[in-house]
Amino acid sequence: MSDDNPDVWLEQRITRIAGPEDERLAPYRNVRERDLVGREGRFIAEGKVVLNVLLANRSFAIESLLIIENRLAGLKDQIRLCPADVPIYCVSRTTIDAIAGFPMHRGILAVGRRMNPLSVQALIDTLSPTALVVVLCGISNHDNMGSIFRNAAAFEADCVIMDETSCDPLYRKAIRVSVGATLKVPFAQQGPIEAIIETLQDAGFTLFGLSPSGLTSINSVQPAQRTALLLGTEGEGLPPALLQQLQTARIPMSSDFDSLNVATASGIALSRLSRFASL
Repeated sequence: MSDDNPDVWLEQRITRIAGPEDERLAPYRNVRERDLVGREGRFIAEGKVVLNVLLANRSFAIESLLIIENRLAGLKDQIRLCPADVPIYCVSRTTIDAIAGFPMHRGILAVGRRMNPLSVQALIDTLSPTALVVVLCGISNHDNMGSIFRNAAAFEADCVIMDETSCDPLYRKAIRVSVGATLKVPFAQQGPIEAIIETLQDAGFTLFGLSPSGLTSINSVQPAQRTALLLGTEGEGLPPALLQQLQTARIPMSSDFDSLNVATASGIALSRLSRFASL
């Protein structure tokens, strides 16, 4: 495509829609409710940073893009990366707010779809002989989920594995809080935590359960070639029966306070277990 007249090119690539009642915009309607039901494997991505991650990862497909008119000029590079068959809709701010059901300050929405998700075993099979894995048990808060993925990306964990009781990392808020990390860090969600632990042990992983009652300071833990960090739900933490089976680690902190938020704790622990700990 020629850049001689970028305004003409941009107008040819986008489809302008006047009002929220247009059925082509149905996937974006009331996105808060669509986070809970009827998503059929699809998810909503918000903002330019998350869009960049989505476009860069072939594990996900982008089905359509919705942009408010005053953001078009700053998204020409992203629009070029969209496959030719991906519809790109342009609307006014009033229209996008009416469609979403709340003010959309970022002005950019995309409908994405995860392609061919891997099982826990298949994901582990892709890992190198040296790997750091984050394992989540019962993480039900989407803010925590997004923050844990963000930490996993920052400290270059190889993947995140979740049990069946954890929440969906492709929930709109989890994606936003993670700044796109849930679209970047490979993950699998399947079955009970006991089965996940057995699979990791069979694959040669040394497992550490993070708990305020852990027997060893995380500062003293020596990561193995294959290390898995287990994190439990806010408040209750990892099940006591599970902790009895694992090596346990704690984060040294004031005895006058109960515990850290699980997302904060994940960042501290990963900083000690990652390759950056020696830098």
